Amino acid sequence: MSHPANQSHADGVPSGRRPVAIALLMVALIAAFYLLREHWGHVSGFWPYLLLLACPLMHLFHRRGAHGRHESNGSDETALGD
Repeated sequence: MSHPANQSHADGVPSGRRPVAIALLMVALIAAFYLLREHWGHVSGFWPYLLLLACPLMHLFHRRGAHGRHESNGSDETALGD
């Protein structure tokens, strides 16, 4: 069984680009690890500020999740009320 290179998965990502994206993510994570290891003395003083920055960023990116969809057709409201 042969699959064409431009066939999409269920999530809409082309099957040919997924391994490349995973490989680039791994290279970026390895580079970030070595940069943090070499410059830990400089970065460690910024942890409180990075935690404060993470809060608004999480709220910004969380809006794309399940809480962003509040449409209902009425049947969900009756199920929640029981």
